[in-house]
Amino acid sequence: MRTKNAGIALAATAMLTALAVTPAGAATTALPGPSITGVLAVQKQAMTYGAPGALTRIDSGASSYRIASGKADTGAGVPMDANRRFRVGSVSKSFTTVVLMQLVAEGRVDLDAPANDYLPRALPDDRITVRHLLSHRSGLWDYTNEMFYHTVPGFEAVRNKVFSFQELIDLSTAHQPTSVPGAAYNYSNTNFVVLGELIEHLTGVPMATHYEQRIFQPLGLKNTSYVHPRTTISGSYARGYVRDDDPTLLLVDSTEQTVSWAQSAGAVISNPADLNRFFAAVVSGELVPQPQLREMMSVVPVNADGTQSYGLGLRGRVLSCGVKVYGHTGTVQGYYTYAFTTADGKRSMTSMANTSNNGTVNTVLAGTLEAAFCGVDPVKSGKALRSGGEAATEDIAPGVLRH
Repeated sequence: MRTKNAGIALAATAMLTALAVTPAGAATTALPGPSITGVLAVQKQAMTYGAPGALTRIDSGASSYRIASGKADTGAGVPMDANRRFRVGSVSKSFTTVVLMQLVAEGRVDLDAPANDYLPRALPDDRITVRHLLSHRSGLWDYTNEMFYHTVPGFEAVRNKVFSFQELIDLSTAHQPTSVPGAAYNYSNTNFVVLGELIEHLTGVPMATHYEQRIFQPLGLKNTSYVHPRTTISGSYARGYVRDDDPTLLLVDSTEQTVSWAQSAGAVISNPADLNRFFAAVVSGELVPQPQLREMMSVVPVNADGTQSYGLGLRGRVLSCGVKVYGHTGTVQGYYTYAFTTADGKRSMTSMANTSNNGTVNTVLAGTLEAAFCGVDPVKSGKALRSGGEAATEDIAPGVLRH
């Protein structure tokens, strides 16, 4: 195997490294080659705006590119590397969707049946279907809007709590719905908490077992786990740091938590190699039969210019070079994640910055998609996204504008 050092740069406070691994004679894909300098530029920009560190892994055919910047642990001064585990946040929704769609393929769930057909306690509106939950069109209010309205105090109040699915659902249904079922896309963590309740009630099997038996073991995802409600991450991992709503205060180490406030909506732990393997397997039909896969990948635009879309537990993005990628974003306290793959699964990319409640870092990190799939340096070319100033929403408390 031929190993090529793709670039090493030293900054005043961080070391930036990039490693590309390509077997001799390996074929390349038809896409432009990834821009390693572009990934490094985005990671450096993310660190400028407050991320302690960042990592990216690109798997393209038989080639693998691993790029890391900054620190995985600021207290111990441990450098970031692209093999580390972390909390993937809402990327977990795609794992939950795979479990649900396998149940659909087995004839145990009907996407267009009322969700109440499968739940131990009925939702307030019997018109909400399973499909509405998967596509964020149920109208169920997101309980995290209230739970994390004040970011750090909200987090500290729940970081060691253990919730039942029903307790979280009740927090949502205490509020009026955001829309009539099916009328509009409104991202809500409540949808995937309901799906977790649905899956466990229908099958009598815990989500952890479903993930392990249906996804982790078949794909050999040795760095992926669902340990709820345990609070620790095993092996080599990156610590997470959440920013206070007052940005003049120090970052808060948010690594240890139950993530019980999210569960099937956001409590999976993984690393870049496993996430790339997972999404490539999803779009390639290794996990979900073709009829159900077509449903997942039938994405509908959710922003004004049509560059961002959502299917069933799967995001779609159209990049500047016209390439369409599928995957999911993730936000959990201390971690931002982008994990996407091409429609054929031949090129996959995962990027993570170990901070959160910093919308600028979140949006800047999306530039690694341009570098990975379009082969451009988005910072130099001007294709980088918003670099600060305006408010934005996130996967946590999506009804609350953040800076």
